[in-house]
Amino acid sequence: MEEELIPIVVGGVLLLFLIIKSVIIVPEKKIYVIQRLGKFKRMASPGFGMIIPFIDQKAGIINMRVQQLDVDVETKTRDDVFVHLRVSVQFQVMDNKIFDAHYALDNHRHQIASYIFDDVRAEVPKMELDDVFAKKEDIAQAVRQNLADSMDDYGYNIVKALITDIDPDANVKESMNRINAAKRDKEATMERAEANKITVVKAAEADAESKRLSGEGIAQQRLEIVRGFKESVEDFQKSLKNITHEEVMQFVLLTQYFDTLNNIGQNGKNTSILIPHSPSAMADFQQQIVNGTLIGKKLQEASEGDE
Repeated sequence: MEEELIPIVVGGVLLLFLIIKSVIIVPEKKIYVIQRLGKFKRMASPGFGMIIPFIDQKAGIINMRVQQLDVDVETKTRDDVFVHLRVSVQFQVMDNKIFDAHYALDNHRHQIASYIFDDVRAEVPKMELDDVFAKKEDIAQAVRQNLADSMDDYGYNIVKALITDIDPDANVKESMNRINAAKRDKEATMERAEANKITVVKAAEADAESKRLSGEGIAQQRLEIVRGFKESVEDFQKSLKNITHEEVMQFVLLTQYFDTLNNIGQNGKNTSILIPHSPSAMADFQQQIVNGTLIGKKLQEASEGDE
């Protein structure tokens, strides 16, 4: 009885094994390439599927998601600076060219990387280093366009190309940093010089304004002094009918003389001063002023007569 059950059990196990081998479960966003006896048979879409065990086989898996490939490229710019660039390319298998995407290329990633190397080394040597930083979008666009034209025949759509890193040689970066630092130092020096210029100009304008106001004050003071002298002389002559002009002048000069001595004595910065101090000094001083006034008047009259 047991011997009769052995073939049944073996047959059941074999059948179960064949059923398991004939069932395929394809994940979402994946495509299984099915070959029959080494020849392409069909593409298995996501979900449940059946194959013939040992006759059909899964030859490959195609990823339908957007994929990214990062490629590091070293090249030289037009101004002979070596620079490292990292290019990130996003690509996706076309729905209508799945067969070509699997069978046309042995290794699509290596193929894409080769095109990136070629395109970058064709574009960057046309630019100087500063332009590489400023026009990296143009480089990325050129890489994408050339890749799209080339990879379209193989069933791959180039979604996006990005320049994610630009790294010049270490010595070049140090030189660029020194140039930038020197430029900023120059700008700072110019700003400080401009600030000092404004300070000096404003100080000069303030000094000029102060002197102008001081001059106006001194002129006004002298006018008031002259007006006061005039009024004092007029009052003095009214009080004393027989007084002469010379006596009035002597009185005014004497008053100014003692006022001057008083001001000198109040100034603590003066240590010593020598001035003539005798009764006849005021008469001599008065005579000098009168003589100077007469000479000036005569010169003025002579000048008017010549005209």
